[in-house]
Amino acid sequence: MKKNSMEHNEHQEHQGSGHEDHHDHHAMMVEDFRRRFFISLGIMVPILVLSPMIQMFLGVDWRFTGDAYLLFLLSSVLYIYGGKPFLSGARDELKKKEPGMMTLIAFAITVAYIYSTAAVFTKIGSDFFWELATLIVIMLLGHWIEMKSVMRASRALDELLKLMPEEAHLLDEHGETVDVPVKELKEKDQVLVKPGEKIPIDGIVYEGKSEVNESMITGESVPVVKSDGDEIIGGSINGEGILKFSVSHVGDETFLSQVIKLVKEAQESRSRTQRLADVAAKWLFYIASVSGVVTFTVWMLLGREISFAMERAVTVIIISCPHALGLATPLVTAVSTSIGAKRGLLIRDRNAFENARRLDAVVFDKTGTLTEGEFGVTDIKVQERTEEEVMNIAYTVESNSEHPIARGIVREGKKRNLSLSDVTDYENMPGKGLKAKMDGKDIRVVSPGYMREEKIGFDEEYYEHLAEQGKTVVFVLEEKKLIGIIALSDMVRESAKEAVRVLKSMNIESIMLTGDNRKVASYVGKELDIDEIFSEVLPHEKADKIDALIRQGKKVAMTGDGVNDAPALAKADLGIAVGAGTDVAIETADIILVKNNPLDVVNIIRLSKATYRKMIQNLIWATGYNVIALPLAAGVLINQGIVISPALGAVLMSLSTVIVAINARFLKID
Repeated sequence: MKKNSMEHNEHQEHQGSGHEDHHDHHAMMVEDFRRRFFISLGIMVPILVLSPMIQMFLGVDWRFTGDAYLLFLLSSVLYIYGGKPFLSGARDELKKKEPGMMTLIAFAITVAYIYSTAAVFTKIGSDFFWELATLIVIMLLGHWIEMKSVMRASRALDELLKLMPEEAHLLDEHGETVDVPVKELKEKDQVLVKPGEKIPIDGIVYEGKSEVNESMITGESVPVVKSDGDEIIGGSINGEGILKFSVSHVGDETFLSQVIKLVKEAQESRSRTQRLADVAAKWLFYIASVSGVVTFTVWMLLGREISFAMERAVTVIIISCPHALGLATPLVTAVSTSIGAKRGLLIRDRNAFENARRLDAVVFDKTGTLTEGEFGVTDIKVQERTEEEVMNIAYTVESNSEHPIARGIVREGKKRNLSLSDVTDYENMPGKGLKAKMDGKDIRVVSPGYMREEKIGFDEEYYEHLAEQGKTVVFVLEEKKLIGIIALSDMVRESAKEAVRVLKSMNIESIMLTGDNRKVASYVGKELDIDEIFSEVLPHEKADKIDALIRQGKKVAMTGDGVNDAPALAKADLGIAVGAGTDVAIETADIILVKNNPLDVVNIIRLSKATYRKMIQNLIWATGYNVIALPLAAGVLINQGIVISPALGAVLMSLSTVIVAINARFLKID
C-alpha cells in the first residue's frame, strides 16, 4: 500500500504541477511589482523634494551643497531598480521588432536619465529626475493593478478547490475500503461514496444509483440521478444512495482544474482595446523619436544654443510618454473584472466580451436556461373536493419522496402554507407512483400509465391538452376513485421574462432554440414573449441554426448549458455557458455564467458596452493630451510667448493621469 501511495503522489504531483507553476509564477510577478512600486515610491519622495524644478514650482528653496549628486544617486537607484521591468520588456519587444508600451516607457526614462545625468555633471540645463521618478512609479502602479486584478479572479476560482474533500474511500483489490488522501488517487482507481458525502474526484459510476446535487459546481438546482455509466463531478454531493465509481480524471484534467485553466487563458488573452493601447504606444514611440530629433535639429539650425535645443528635444520625448496611457486600460480592466466577478461573470476571452456590445440577437437554449430546470405545479383540476384539499393530500403523501415531481408538489404545498397530515403504510410503487393511508383511507398519487393499467377513467382530452404543453400529469386517488389531476412542468424563470423584455428594449432579438416539439416550444415562447422559435432541433442541428443567423449578417450570441449546445456555442460570435458544469462548457464558451440567471446575459452586454466606452474615453484622455502638449513642448509658439515648461508639462501630465483614474472608477453597469 505504501508503494502505491508513492506512485499516486508522483502521478498527482506531475498532473498538478502545470497549474501550480503558472499560479506561483504569476503570484511572484504580482509580488515583485508590488514591492518595486512601494520601494520606488519611497525613493521618489526625496527625489521630488530635492529637484530644483519642483522646488521652483512650489516656490521654496531647499538647496544645499551636494544636493545634485544625492539626487543623481537616488535617481540612478530608481532607474535601475524601478525601471528594470520596463527595460527588460523593451528589450523583448525590440527583439520581436514590435515596439510597444514597454519600449515607450523605457525610451522616455532612459532619455530623462541620460540627459539629467549630463545636466548634473556638465551644467547644460535643468535635470528631469523628477519626471523619471514619477513616470516609473506610475507605470509600476499600472502594471501592478492590472496583474492584481487578474490574480483576484484566479484566487476566486481557486476557492472552488475548497469544495473538494481531503480523503476518499479507495476500494482495494479485495473490495475493502481504505481511506486515502484524494491527491493520491489516480485514473482507474475504484472509489466508494457513502450517502450525503461529497464526491472526492471526477469519475464514472459502475455500481449503485443515487441522486447527486451538483448545484455547487454547475449552478443546477435539480439533483441528477446517477447510475451505471454516468459521469460524476468532484465536489458535488451524493444523495441517499451508495455509489461506486472509477476515477476518470485527476490533477489538471479534473473539472475544477479545467476552470482554473479557463482563468489562465483569460489572463493570457489580450482585449482589442488593450492592443489598441499598445498600438498607441508604438506610434507614440515613433513620434517621440522623430519629434525629438526634429525639434533638436530645427532649433540648432535656427541658431539657438545647444542646451536650449537639447532641453526642448528631451521635453518633447518625455511628454510623448503620457503617464495616463499606462493606466488607461489596466484601471478599467480591474474595475470591470471586479464588477463581473461580483455578478458571477467569468470572462474567458476578452475579445469575445468586447463583441457583446455589438450583438443583434441572443439565442437561448430552453431547458435549464429559460426554464428553472425543476418542476412546479401549473394546473389543478378537482372532482368532488376543493383544490386545497386535493393539494393537501398530494403534499402529505409526496413529502415522503425525494423524486423531482414530489419536490415540485411539496414546494407548492409549502407555498400555500398547507399542513401535513399523518400517513401510514407509505409505499413507493416504482414507475407508477406512491400510496399510503391517510385517516384510514387508501390514497394514491399515480401516473397516467397506472390509471390505464388499472382501467380508472379520466378526462383524456384534458390530459392530452396538458401533455401537448410538455407538462407532467399525476392523478390523486382516494379509495381508488379519482379526486384530482395535478399538472407540473419545468417552470419558466421570471428572470428569463425580464431578460427578454430588456433585450427587446435594447433592440436585441431573443430567439429560443429547443429540441422539444413545436407545441411545447410555442407554449414556453408565448410565456416569455419570444417571437422567433426553433423547435424540434437535434443537438447537431443547433450549430446550423446559428450559422444561418450569422449568414443573415447578424452578430449572434448563443446561451446554453454547454453540453448539447457545445457546437452552437463554438459557432456563435459569443458563446455563453449558463452554469459552468462540464468540460464542454469550458472548452466551447467565451463567457461562463456562475449562476443560472438569464439576466446575466443582459449584464454581459451592458458591462461590455460600459467597459469599452470607458477604455476609449481613457485612451482619448491619455493620448489627446499629446496633441496639444507636443507642439507646445517643441516650442512652436515660443515667439508668441507660449511654451510648455517641464514643470507645466508635469502638471498637465498629472492632471491627465488623475482624470483617467477617476474616470475608470466611475465604470458601472447602466
